[in-house]
Amino acid sequence: MKETSTLSVNQLIDEGIKNSRSYSDYRTLVNDLISEGKSTAKEQTEDLLNYSTLNNRRMKRLDKTIKIDETIASGIKAKKLDVTWLVLSEGWCGDAAQSLPVINKVAEINEGIDLRIVLRDENDALMSHFLTNGGKAIPKLIAIDNSNREIIGTWGPRPSTATKMVNDYKEKHGGLDAQFKEDLQVWYNKDKGENIVNDLSGLLA
Repeated sequence: MKETSTLSVNQLIDEGIKNSRSYSDYRTLVNDLISEGKSTAKEQTEDLLNYSTLNNRRMKRLDKTIKIDETIASGIKAKKLDVTWLVLSEGWCGDAAQSLPVINKVAEINEGIDLRIVLRDENDALMSHFLTNGGKAIPKLIAIDNSNREIIGTWGPRPSTATKMVNDYKEKHGGLDAQFKEDLQVWYNKDKGENIVNDLSGLLA
């Protein structure tokens, strides 16, 4: 068998899809691990378990409360699509917890979107091809045209407005602190997924 490092991007994507789960299976995995006192991480820590538990509660809430604007939903539903959205994620990631429920709601609108979730730390070579500013930031969505297996776009690790907030804060303060991370969660709660939906609508265009 080839070493992972020698595989092409398309081969790594095929491998990632093979290793992936549906959204519902991903949610079940995260739930089951938490019930065992674990996170999706390879190396278990109390902090990662706490993050996973908090994020799991967020995802449960968002699964129930996220609503897609009817006009935008109609536009998404009308598109003729045959794509796979392969998303690199982990249960302990706060941005993933805020984004994945919204991504799933969008994918549910059009049966031509096949949403698959793959764990970042189990697919390091794939992640290394889709870095953000040199880092393995997640969630990272890779959009693949199923007819020719071409990558038609990527999204992540944050919606466009949140990305600007992060970049502006880093430029001014040199990094992100606890206060900013709290402010970012407040923004996510107020935005209710609208920025993500708009970003993904652009990706589908």
